[in-house]
Amino acid sequence: MPQLPAPAYPADVLARLEADAKEVIARYPGSRSALLPLLHLVQSEEGFVSRTGMAFCADQLGLTTAEVTAVATFYTMYRRRPSGDYQVGVCTNTLCAVMGGDAIFDRLKDHLGVGNDETTEDGKVTLEHIECNAACDFAPVVMVNWEFFDNQTPESATRLVDDLIAGRTVEPTRGAPLCTYKETARILAGFPDRRPGAVEASGGAGAASLVGLKLAKGEGPSPARVVGPRGETPGDAQPRDTEPDAAPHDPSPTEHLSSHDAPQKTSASDPEHPAGPAAEEGE
Repeated sequence: MPQLPAPAYPADVLARLEADAKEVIARYPGSRSALLPLLHLVQSEEGFVSRTGMAFCADQLGLTTAEVTAVATFYTMYRRRPSGDYQVGVCTNTLCAVMGGDAIFDRLKDHLGVGNDETTEDGKVTLEHIECNAACDFAPVVMVNWEFFDNQTPESATRLVDDLIAGRTVEPTRGAPLCTYKETARILAGFPDRRPGAVEASGGAGAASLVGLKLAKGEGPSPARVVGPRGETPGDAQPRDTEPDAAPHDPSPTEHLSSHDAPQKTSASDPEHPAGPAAEEGE
């Protein structure tokens, strides 16, 4: 059935959004580049991207509603129907799943009485399973409005959603203090987070994520070692010269930058290891 035209925003809301949209659009040399932040802007107003919000974005940018809809339906961060104050996402990608993500998701579905991408009756929590959030070293991970809650268990995740519903203060494992989904959307639209200390608390990667970087810099318990050429025993491998003033040099015939640079013998060119007849499956 054909849909009626999207209802307009109330006059006061429209005036406020137009002022914000003008500020966003001014950041870009081409106005249509502002579409993603504008979608976050209208999401901060209603908690999802409504038909009214998409029509607003189209009007502001000189686009068709079809063009705006194509973008809004492509990215999962744009909600297409009303959502809760807190978007609780459980990572169910490979590592988080095997570490307990599936068990957490099943527990929360039963505890909240909702399925994937559904919202509790009080409008507090929307539950969804999410793809990898690049925090595998803290698996299993739960995110609330895109803030990290690391190393979760079914029990800790249950306490988390209970605290959210009860209005108790919840602190992410790392990152900025938690705020509502609408407030998060406004920040993602590019407007400053004016909460005291929020920006300073944003921080960066957790300690577990930086272990490899520290090892590469020689800050770990043992110096980094380089794999020697083929035929060299492991004990012959030497630590890489990390002196800042070391002069560059061309690799010698017995030294290669990586195993991929070295010429490899194959059965066709190596008489000592000829290829035998192909065996039937199971032999």
